[in-house]
Amino acid sequence: MNKTLLILRHEFRHMMKRRGFIIMTVIVPLIAVLLIGVSQLVSGIARPTAEAAIIGYVDELGGFQQYTSQGNITLVRFDTPGDATDALISGDINEYFVIPPDYISTGVINRYTLEKQLTASPAVTAVINNFLLNNLLAGKVPAATIARIEAPLNVVSTRLTETGAVAPEQGGYGALIIPFVFSILLALSIIFSSTYLLQGLGEEKENRLIEILLSSVSARQLLTGKVLGIGAAGLVQVTVWVISAPLLLNLASSSIGGFISTIRLPPNFIALAVVYFILGYLLYAVISAAIGAISSSSREGQQLIGVFTIPALIPLWFTSLLMFLPDNPVWVFFTIFPLSAPVEAIMRLGVSAIPAWQLVASIGVLVLSIIGILLLTTRVFRTYLLMYGKRPGVGEVFRSLRSG
Repeated sequence: MNKTLLILRHEFRHMMKRRGFIIMTVIVPLIAVLLIGVSQLVSGIARPTAEAAIIGYVDELGGFQQYTSQGNITLVRFDTPGDATDALISGDINEYFVIPPDYISTGVINRYTLEKQLTASPAVTAVINNFLLNNLLAGKVPAATIARIEAPLNVVSTRLTETGAVAPEQGGYGALIIPFVFSILLALSIIFSSTYLLQGLGEEKENRLIEILLSSVSARQLLTGKVLGIGAAGLVQVTVWVISAPLLLNLASSSIGGFISTIRLPPNFIALAVVYFILGYLLYAVISAAIGAISSSSREGQQLIGVFTIPALIPLWFTSLLMFLPDNPVWVFFTIFPLSAPVEAIMRLGVSAIPAWQLVASIGVLVLSIIGILLLTTRVFRTYLLMYGKRPGVGEVFRSLRSG
């Protein structure tokens, strides 16, 4: 046990001194502080007033004469498309549109401009839409009704508990931001920590230091110490992020406000984020150690570990589907599947409530996977760490597992 602790301490210190690990741990809070400062600086600068725009229109249907002034945009009527075109070419107007005689039945508006555009700007589209709507309804419905027709929907959703009380944990995009950011950080941390462990094992194999280590400690002690050292470093990293998250969130909310003030941490997020961070670290550390043992070089090991890190990235690729279909059985599978469980579970915490049985199953499968892979890896760890310049085949590895 003392030897395992010595190895753990060495790996932990070695990881904490790595430049990449330090940058990854510190840069996230620093970038957040920098973004808050830049946002405050930009918001303090007076915005220049928008330039006035003149839009022409040709009313071939008739009846569109009112509401020609909207903010800094003025609509000017022309009798014919030719007159409007001449005004556009001479620079008297910025653009113009034609209301054809069959507009009521087709809804088609023909717009003309000198600029090459993918589509009309949202501001111009809103002005034309309000102009048409107000003229069509003028004198037929009250002005307040017209205003509501222009903006008929503003949904405010409230989640209730089974007793009918307001639930303490609400949904919305504000609850998704922090879990989504933590999922990305976890995926990056897994990739970097796996790379560090593979590099360390590769260097120890290439300079024959591994022979000296295995002459004084058992393969299980060496492997356990390395894995726990990586996990302890991950615990420090996630602790820094978890402590800084509420502080940065409060700072951003008080300084910027707006949408930032709606961002919040789900009640059970911090505890589960720490659990999944550590379990994700340990799982991929064990897998990296196994790959490092059978790889002939650190470069070959990094290529092999890429196959196992893909499942951790899959939930990030399908974020949009997760937001709109949060209860799909596919996400339940990814929540329980050990290679994707850490990232998927953290993301789902911000989208919907995860049933308790899924969390228990997910964490249980992760723990069993870590123990199982650790036991299997120790069977072949010593043998293949002492092999140089040759990677064993899949069949040979399985034979070693059975004989071990």
